Amino acid sequence: MRIAMISEHASPLALLGSVDAGGQNAHVAELSAALAGMGHEVRVYTRRDGVDLPELVPFADGVDVVHIPAGPAEPVPKDALLPYMKQFSRALVHRWQGSGWTPDIVHAHFWMSGLAAVWAIRDLSRFGARPPLVLTYHALGSVKRRYQGLADTSPPARIDYERALGRSVDRIVAQCADEVAELVLLGVPAERITVIPSGVDLGRFSPDGPRAEAAAGRPRVLSVGRLVERKGFADLVQAMTLVQDAECVVVGGPPEAGLATDPVAHRLRELADAWRVGDRVRLVGAVPREEMAAWYRSADVVVCAPWYEPFGLTPLEAMACGVPVVASAVGGLTDTVVDQVTGVLVRPRDPRALGVAVRRLLADPARRAAYAAAALERARAAYSWHRMATRLSEVYAAAAVLAPPERGGDVMTAVG
Repeated sequence: MRIAMISEHASPLALLGSVDAGGQNAHVAELSAALAGMGHEVRVYTRRDGVDLPELVPFADGVDVVHIPAGPAEPVPKDALLPYMKQFSRALVHRWQGSGWTPDIVHAHFWMSGLAAVWAIRDLSRFGARPPLVLTYHALGSVKRRYQGLADTSPPARIDYERALGRSVDRIVAQCADEVAELVLLGVPAERITVIPSGVDLGRFSPDGPRAEAAAGRPRVLSVGRLVERKGFADLVQAMTLVQDAECVVVGGPPEAGLATDPVAHRLRELADAWRVGDRVRLVGAVPREEMAAWYRSADVVVCAPWYEPFGLTPLEAMACGVPVVASAVGGLTDTVVDQVTGVLVRPRDPRALGVAVRRLLADPARRAAYAAAALERARAAYSWHRMATRLSEVYAAAAVLAPPERGGDVMTAVG
């Protein structure tokens, strides 16, 4: 099967940890590779954000990344990309017609990719081809607006677009139970939704292998993610006042050389000094993905403390490395982390609850070891990428058989 992955702002080639490069990039990369490993032919279409990028880059066996010209060939914040999506869609059609490579299925990632895919499929259908369209939102505007309020920089019509897409695409792949509930509230038909979470690369993330260097005799609390406010790093820094003698390491953001000018990194260091834990809080910036497992293995506890989280790959990667997780009880984290079995769930935005949970876990080696063993077993049994790719292949096959030829009208009515 020829599979077109549309991921307008999240390239599999991006360095993870920057402002707009995180879980979606990793998800698309790993899923595409797993599908190719099953014999599918995958092309990932992403926006060209650099003048020197080649049009096509081989990514893995059976996977190519195609750079689509849409807007300036430079980084653009994802919330500013909507005006370029029709250009993106026209370029998709041009490549599908000109290259002789027409997809059997289109899988869009994020709502703007969904819009571009709908427009492209509409234009392509005029020439007799109408591949089915599957959509994974990765994040919902209604949730973002609820938590960020006036700080939400999404286009004003985002929620309307997401609602229309949910009623128009052939299948929706949600990543967790919390997302299903949100989609139903938007009016998306539940029968069109299938839950398939992200997976984890069990070859790369495992308990065996090198460990990043750690301070001798001092427990390590590790947190990983983009340096944005909603990830809760400030809450973790405050929580460290209750976790004596442990170091806190934060991986993510720009490369280490860029941390000095990063406003969030500057604020976190200010907070650490104000809370008198500055000597125990270390920001290391972004690290290459192939080095991430070594950082997880170096930790005694991994903390994921976002205010909200559509899914969250960090807990799965930590669990696959045999490390217990303390996480906010939000979004997909309530699916992956089993409270008091593989880790601990705490109230979001509660530094005291977070600090107490981490302190108690560090003080109880037997419980920590039991959680670590259960976490590893759960990651291996339930979250392999092969498992997720197999389930998704079944969704693709069903969509290919059942997709009605004229679906997409709701979106076209909504967006013109």
